[in-house]
Amino acid sequence: MNEVGVAIRKARKARGLTLDDVAGIVGTDTGNLSRLERGKQGASQELLVKLFNALGLSLSGVIDAATMRSMVENTGIPSSAVPVLSWGHITQWMDNMQSFKAADAESWVPCPVQHGPRTFALRVAGESMFNAHSPRSFRPGDFIYVDPDRQPVEGSLVVAEVSGEPEPVFRQLVTESGKRYLKAINPAWPEQIIKLGENDRIVGAVVFKGEIM
Repeated sequence: MNEVGVAIRKARKARGLTLDDVAGIVGTDTGNLSRLERGKQGASQELLVKLFNALGLSLSGVIDAATMRSMVENTGIPSSAVPVLSWGHITQWMDNMQSFKAADAESWVPCPVQHGPRTFALRVAGESMFNAHSPRSFRPGDFIYVDPDRQPVEGSLVVAEVSGEPEPVFRQLVTESGKRYLKAINPAWPEQIIKLGENDRIVGAVVFKGEIM
């Protein structure tokens, strides 16, 4: 019996639900659900999401993103695909995916470059990184692919958690006299430079950009 099936069965029984009960909730038949619990077959991404939500399971407590992809059948998700996260879900994803549910990913998109297992994609928000005269420019809606396992260097584009900011920010990393700063590419942005404090952290380096058309 695989780890996903074990988790589903334990959660179902803990709630006093029968196979018929859960099958009715998620819209499958008891045979499929029984085989899934016993590790005899996989499931579609849609069914896994419904099961996780119905049983209150979090992704962190059962499987990681790579394992989930291996469990999914006939979804068209390539092995190189990464989850598209909202900016508000980055912290959950980073902190060992604590309380991150499968449905929290907006979608899965292919990443065309080599990347680590924790890589995720974001849609750029705001115009702090837009500069029409720079080779590095990002419009609202562009995709950025962020790899937490890629070590950032001077000049890297990064996503960082900064004290006082409600959500992580997207900026360019610069250093001076051994201190680290985040710089906006947009020359007209009101807060051009943010100093990284001791309690701030760089979530990951941007490894690829996907433009909106």
